[in-house]
This record gives sequence, C-alpha cells and structure tokens, in this order.
Amino acid sequence: MKKELMDIIVCPVCKSDLELAITDEKDGEIISGSLTCRKCEHTYPIEDTIPNLLPPEEDT
Repeated sequence: MKKELMDIIVCPVCKSDLELAITDEKDGEIISGSLTCRKCEHTYPIEDTIPNLLPPEEDT
C-alpha cells in the first residue's frame, strides 16, 4: 500500500479518518501493518501490501 492512499481512504463503517501503524515497509511501500479508525476503533489489517477494508462482521 502506498502512503498516499491515506489521503483518500476512510473507515468503511463510520467514514472517519484512519490511523496508520506500519509493521514492515520497503521502498516506500507498506508491506504490513494496520489501519485503525479514530472514531469507532475498528482495525483493518494490511497484508502483502493490500489493505483489507472489509467491514467487520456484526455479531447476531
């Protein structure tokens, strides 16, 4: 994932800004880490440069 993507992505649940935590980075590309919503606190993983922004499943 490129850091520039942070300018356009938001939390899919509440549409708030996401906070980036980088675990591994190479040549300006984020290899792994996480994105956490500043409002609802949902966390989305970044694995193999791909952010997984699927909303969490609700408990029924």
